[in-house]
Amino acid sequence: MGKFEKDAKVLLEAVGGKENVSAVTHCATRMRFVLADEKKADVRAIEAIPAVKGTFTNAGQFQVIIGNDVPIFYNDFTAVSGIEGVSKEAAKAAAKSNQNPVQRVMTMLAEIFTPIIPAIIVGGLILGFRNVLESVGMPWLGQQIADGAKVFDVDGNPVWNTITMVSPFWNGVNHFLWLPGEAIFHFLPVGITWSVTRKMGTSQILGIVLGICLVSPQLLNAYAVPGTSAAEIAENWTWNFGFFTINRIGYQAQVIPALLAGLSLSYLEIFWRKRIPEVVSMIFVPFLSLIPALILAHTVLGPIGWTLGQWISAVVLAGLTGPVKWLFGAVFGALYAPFVITGLHHMTNAVDTQLIADTGGTGLWPMIALSNIAQGSAVLAYYWMNRKNEREAQISLPATISAYLGVTEPALFGVNVKYVYPFVAGMIGSGIAGFLCVSFNVTANAIGIGGIPGILSIQAKYMLPFAAIMLVAIGVPFVLTIFFRKAGFFTKAEDETVKAPQVEALQEAKEAATKVELVEVMSPLAGEVMPLSQATDPVFAQGVMGQGVVIVPNEGELVAPVDGVVSVLFPTKHAVGIVSTDGVEMLMHIGMDTVNLEGRGFTAHVSQGDTVKAGQVLIRFDMDVIRNSGYVTETPVIITNQDQYQADALGELPRTIQRGEKLMIASRL
Repeated sequence: MGKFEKDAKVLLEAVGGKENVSAVTHCATRMRFVLADEKKADVRAIEAIPAVKGTFTNAGQFQVIIGNDVPIFYNDFTAVSGIEGVSKEAAKAAAKSNQNPVQRVMTMLAEIFTPIIPAIIVGGLILGFRNVLESVGMPWLGQQIADGAKVFDVDGNPVWNTITMVSPFWNGVNHFLWLPGEAIFHFLPVGITWSVTRKMGTSQILGIVLGICLVSPQLLNAYAVPGTSAAEIAENWTWNFGFFTINRIGYQAQVIPALLAGLSLSYLEIFWRKRIPEVVSMIFVPFLSLIPALILAHTVLGPIGWTLGQWISAVVLAGLTGPVKWLFGAVFGALYAPFVITGLHHMTNAVDTQLIADTGGTGLWPMIALSNIAQGSAVLAYYWMNRKNEREAQISLPATISAYLGVTEPALFGVNVKYVYPFVAGMIGSGIAGFLCVSFNVTANAIGIGGIPGILSIQAKYMLPFAAIMLVAIGVPFVLTIFFRKAGFFTKAEDETVKAPQVEALQEAKEAATKVELVEVMSPLAGEVMPLSQATDPVFAQGVMGQGVVIVPNEGELVAPVDGVVSVLFPTKHAVGIVSTDGVEMLMHIGMDTVNLEGRGFTAHVSQGDTVKAGQVLIRFDMDVIRNSGYVTETPVIITNQDQYQADALGELPRTIQRGEKLMIASRL
């Protein structure tokens, strides 16, 4: 009898039986189902299964969080169900049948924009910092000031100078930071066309070349187009082919033109791949894909995309500034959290970027940041009410911090949507905050980090109103969550049997372990160690899998952090679990979503069940293969039996660490 055979049988029945499972696969922590009818899945019964830590639905897939024993569970499930597993990509393809056309478009947009979001966030932080340097003024009495700045006016009153006017150093910093700011936003089409080809599985270098051709210095900069007359464009900014001309217009910071151009390139490449013999495809496919896509971009798709983008931004701007802007703000503020659940929120990245390009700022981003804060405050209230319940506190407090920093998935899926009343309280709070936000015309310079740090992206003259509105977004959901719980509004039965237990350890290893009070854990990697809350994957960041740290490696070698037994080694070699001789259970997951590489770039030097010593090589991996495939190399190192051991990182984080250095102390509870 398999270890999870009983649980697997219960899960099969709870998901609606074999006939309701269209496809099933797994990643490093979750079973991923494509169900014929998701309504047949009994979520309450599933979450009551001992091995299950939680559930959620995303992109047409019903996902069941198991933990580092998921390969064993998966094998037992396929054995008892008789269902043949499929690859992750095949499951994603099957999941599309559960999505309507709008959901499919949103899923595509999400997969296109997700890889470039880090750059957009960095750009937003840079613009926010430059915003402070250029716009925040005060009387700088007794300070050395730059040329042209005055300390007193003609009447002897102090003059409010900005930081750049006073300090030559910060003025230089301000100018220097424009370099990455321009690279991110002016050349955004390059990132978009690259990401489109990456998502479509076509030649990424061609996407980069196409993007460069949309923002080349040989073109009239998009920011200069509104101030350039049609006559001057016709005379100086055209390609003249004798019988006709084409405007040499750039598409700096434009989203839709780059999106359409990238898609045309990808579909052309797919078309020619199927029709041109492989022996000459290297010559003709790139040429017949890039050149027509470039022509389409500058003749048809670019102008159409520019117009569509202006229409969209005009409609949104009308909502933000029109006579019923208060209603627009209230509705958008309230509905943004449901957008996150459905994936529709990724569309706002394109709208925000278009607004910034057309108007120099966006009124949507402040409301998004406030929605993050509101959902975080709802979870904070839930934590406050359940702070004496260790299990609930371990989930809700990290989720609160994550939401306050702009990542709401742990809060939404871990607490708010599960129990409903915090979710409703957060929506009401963010709706009120959105109403106030548009009433005071709060505008952001750019997209930045969501949540509380979002204030750095707000234009200086709106920072004080935004700070006051943040207090509303913090206070209202907190109070409403407590009120709803005590009054019984929007509440669901919170049966203890529904709550997720910890991951079960391998019984044999547990019985053999000699439990001690303190266990030193060595670093399995060389690189930069950071708090686990900064992990890209919300499941790791919120501590669902366990507590620990995340390491960004600078060398592709993973060693054992403790003496023990290899409890699990994934077939794709991207993750490994260890049960130490002292009873500490650990999981090390190399990169995020690297299961998709199907073992490419990974070499295992141990097998499941092997006894290992601290410092012994477990896995070697090629960081270039991971990065070139579009994945991050950050590696969570976590203690999974957190009901028995508490993980405490050593030293201040972030910090640089070498393999074999002391990383954590595991304290027995």
